[in-house]
Amino acid sequence: MRKILITTMLVFLHACSIYKVDVQQGNVLDTKQIEKLQVGQSKRQVLFIMGEPLLKDPFHHDRWDYIYLFKPGGKATTRQLLTLYFQGDTLQKIDDSALEQVTLN
Repeated sequence: MRKILITTMLVFLHACSIYKVDVQQGNVLDTKQIEKLQVGQSKRQVLFIMGEPLLKDPFHHDRWDYIYLFKPGGKATTRQLLTLYFQGDTLQKIDDSALEQVTLN
């Protein structure tokens, strides 16, 4: 009886260690949303299109960073970054140079 219990526990422990969860963090950056962005739009219009940015730097009120990280179960992490620059309430610059998926690790 004891051998059966130990074997069963080992099987369950081994099965639990196989599966690794996909981890997604940040703002999903959809190309259809990004294509709707235009220089001259207000912050409110940008919020309607993109949602809240992941980062609003307290030292740079006119810069919003939309970051997306994806780590599929135990594999390398990919990162996308979209930075928007404002002057007052108006969108002045869209920096999508880091939008291509960059593999980390």
